[in-house]
Amino acid sequence: MKLANWLKVLRLIALMLSLFVLLPQLSQAQDRPIIIQQWQVQWIPDDAISDIPPSATGHWQDANVEKPLTVIPTGMQGMWTRISVPPTSNWQRPGLLVDRLYGLELTVYHDGQLLFESKRDFKFDRNKLLLPIPSSSESGEYYVRIITTSDRVGLTSEIRVDDYEKLSKRFVLKDLPDVLIGVSIAVLSLIMLICSGYLRRKQRSSWISLCLIALTTGTLFIVYSPLPYIYLHNYGALMLILFDVSLFVLIPSLNYYIDQVYEGQFRFFTKFRLVQAGYSIVCLLALLIYTATGEQHYEVSYLILNVIMGAVILMQLPLIIILSILIAKHGNRDALILSVGLILFALLCAVDLILYYWSNKIYVLFLWKFGVAILFFSLVIILARRISADYAKLFTYSKELELYNHSLQRTEKMKIISDLAASVAHEVRNPLQVTRGFLQLLAEKTDEKSKSYFELAVNELDRASDIITDFLTFAKPEIEKINLLNLSQELKSIGAIMMPLAAMNGGVLVCIAEGDLYIYGNSSKLKQALINIVKNSIEAIGNGGVIKIEVVAEVDEAVVRLSDNGQGMEQEEVAKLGEPFFSTKTKGTGLGLMVTFRIIEVMKGTITIHSTKGKGTEFVIRFPLVANENILPGKSHV
Repeated sequence: MKLANWLKVLRLIALMLSLFVLLPQLSQAQDRPIIIQQWQVQWIPDDAISDIPPSATGHWQDANVEKPLTVIPTGMQGMWTRISVPPTSNWQRPGLLVDRLYGLELTVYHDGQLLFESKRDFKFDRNKLLLPIPSSSESGEYYVRIITTSDRVGLTSEIRVDDYEKLSKRFVLKDLPDVLIGVSIAVLSLIMLICSGYLRRKQRSSWISLCLIALTTGTLFIVYSPLPYIYLHNYGALMLILFDVSLFVLIPSLNYYIDQVYEGQFRFFTKFRLVQAGYSIVCLLALLIYTATGEQHYEVSYLILNVIMGAVILMQLPLIIILSILIAKHGNRDALILSVGLILFALLCAVDLILYYWSNKIYVLFLWKFGVAILFFSLVIILARRISADYAKLFTYSKELELYNHSLQRTEKMKIISDLAASVAHEVRNPLQVTRGFLQLLAEKTDEKSKSYFELAVNELDRASDIITDFLTFAKPEIEKINLLNLSQELKSIGAIMMPLAAMNGGVLVCIAEGDLYIYGNSSKLKQALINIVKNSIEAIGNGGVIKIEVVAEVDEAVVRLSDNGQGMEQEEVAKLGEPFFSTKTKGTGLGLMVTFRIIEVMKGTITIHSTKGKGTEFVIRFPLVANENILPGKSHV
């Protein structure tokens, strides 16, 4: 193939690629909306009756998005707006959309024909305009007649010409989020209100006030949006009443909730919220009378419902912020959270109002919604913290009650055993000793074969005598003679006694003492208690096991830590230690640790046990430490 042919092929490919790239862009260019930012207005006097569009050569004023001319002059009831629309032949069904305008009555004309008409019998002047327009290859003039009873009127946003279906979606989606958020909050508040029956009375009041705050806030979100007034035209007056009622319920509910956060510390605020709640009731009655009388005496109603109520709200907002900051300084985190939420709410509302008046009332307030959301979120956090605190108190009380019941049961068991031991031990011990003596005499006169039986009988009698001795120790744990003991020296003495026994069982006993630590107690009783614990540890460890006894001083206490790396225990077993007849050993009586616990208790000490199955056990015993300046050498206390 010749070079010229190759060049023709490459040009064809390049042309196809360029068409492939440019065609979507051309189609998108045809579908791009037309944005109109300029229009002309002509004021309509109060005495004007005709609704025929004025002459194109009349006195028209230029207006645009930057300067929309919405402040209505004295003696005027509305305005005519003339919109020049470029050719619309690119769309099969073009439409015209104005996202924001102020007016109660809307009438649209084109070429002398009426295209659209909308009238409101309620005083909500925030409006939108959407209508299909003819598809034309030439420019056209559209006249919009806007009538109002307020002090503002006219277009405040750009005019968009596009496919009618696309504009319809934009018409709804622009303000739909506010409605959805409001409905969600209102439904959530109703669910919370139903669930309030499961709460305690103290919690229910705060919960219900928060439900009312959420319900009224959701209602404000809904009825502030222009969409409900367009699609639910017949209920417009009712929605305006709902707006006022929601506001009059929101303020007292918020004040009550805040007073609960303050825990009633500011009596003047409590009185203030009661007065404000009373005035809200007055406003509700005034609104009812104003509505029932066909909206007569507007000036009086406006004074009561708007001027005075607005002044009260403006006065209480900084008051609440100041009080929240004051109480937050005392460590009240709920008040700190509340003050942060209120400050952010107040700042956003203030910015909203500044922008509103700076723009000659054409700015659409929206920052207050974020402020309300932040405030509501802070109130939810406070309620959650209060419920969590109540649950923590309830859990702590339940735990203390459980410990108290456990201690009471243990005390009852101890008392029963104590009474039993005191009444039976002496009577049983004497015949045992007599029997033991006669068995020893008989063992000397019998043959060698029978001696082993006598020795077994004597050993069992000795074992029974030891059990009775434990009973007697438990029945009478009082220490008759209390001396000043050097705990470090007592530990060394116990170590010297128990080290051979630990070595015989393949273990090692290590004793560590921190200087001289003095306590009040009885040396023999203390040795008995600690030896009982050490014997249990020796039996729990295997070959190579280590038992460690350490005596240290902690603040005003002498602490004995006795730990081993033996087989350990389950938590259920640890909880039962010290109970009569409970033992983890097959031949144990369960009385040794019971006696140990009583001895430590009588010596004003406490004992704590930590154990992990397979890792070992630690006993922590604490005694009141005697200060050095109170130690007098050679002195004992009886």
